[in-house]
Amino acid sequence: MLRYIQLRLLAAVPVILGVSILVFLMLHLLPGDPVQAMLGETVVDRTKIEELREQLGLNDPLYVQYARFLWRAVQGDLGRSLQTRKPVTQEIVSQLPSTAQLTLAAMVLAIAIGVTLGTLAAIYHNTWVDTLTMVVALTGVSMPAFWLGMLLILVFSLQLGWLPASGSQGPERLVMPALALGYSAAAIIARLVRSSMLEVLRQEYVTTARAKGLAEHAVIVRHALANALIPVVTIVGLQIGTLLAGAVVIETVFSRQGVGRLLIQGITSKDFPLVQGTILVIATGYVLINLVVDVLYAAIDPRIRYS
Repeated sequence: MLRYIQLRLLAAVPVILGVSILVFLMLHLLPGDPVQAMLGETVVDRTKIEELREQLGLNDPLYVQYARFLWRAVQGDLGRSLQTRKPVTQEIVSQLPSTAQLTLAAMVLAIAIGVTLGTLAAIYHNTWVDTLTMVVALTGVSMPAFWLGMLLILVFSLQLGWLPASGSQGPERLVMPALALGYSAAAIIARLVRSSMLEVLRQEYVTTARAKGLAEHAVIVRHALANALIPVVTIVGLQIGTLLAGAVVIETVFSRQGVGRLLIQGITSKDFPLVQGTILVIATGYVLINLVVDVLYAAIDPRIRYS
């Protein structure tokens, strides 16, 4: 197991390196001058602009700038924001708890809703319950998160006045963003659970459990659902990465603080260090989450062993 983890961590290095190269090149090839954005559009003193570009190292060749960024990143230094002049690491750390809270809440809602709907659909296969749950799942897969977020704001904030439409403080401000972000993941989980449950319910050990006189709920929970959830672990790991990416949009829609909104601000202001550092942290988190999911497989399914 330890050997497997070491190999996976080693394989993650070129992935993260490739992400950093792509982001670096895309940002530097975009039109516009970050120094001009820092000083304001009204500044026309070319001498001052060139002095600042020299101080920030923006006149160096791209490969020199990238090598400098990579060397500092390895040491935990992601540079300084061009706009606030604060360390990028400090900016990300200050916003990370809000994004982690939103992602975790969305994932919990997605698992609870998805597993419940998928189980009900499998138990009541080919009935109106099955049809209704799959319609709900299809809606979740089809509807963009930002559109659902705006609908929730329209209904529950503007019309009913039940929940606040923006902000990050308090659990009541987390409900709508978490639902908007997690609904699509819930739909995917529901479809997978339904398919997996239908397959498991046909297995001989489930028939044997029923023949022994076990109550139906015990058969469903202990024998069918426990085995049906094994493939769900993979999709949950993948969806966590998707939720981290989706948080960029949802945090903007609901005006929440977080890494996603920080990333948007960095992109609009052409703040190269901030954008590079934020995407690098998100990519690293995604890789580590997938590693944890793979390792959990061995704990959940004793048939799986890593050499």
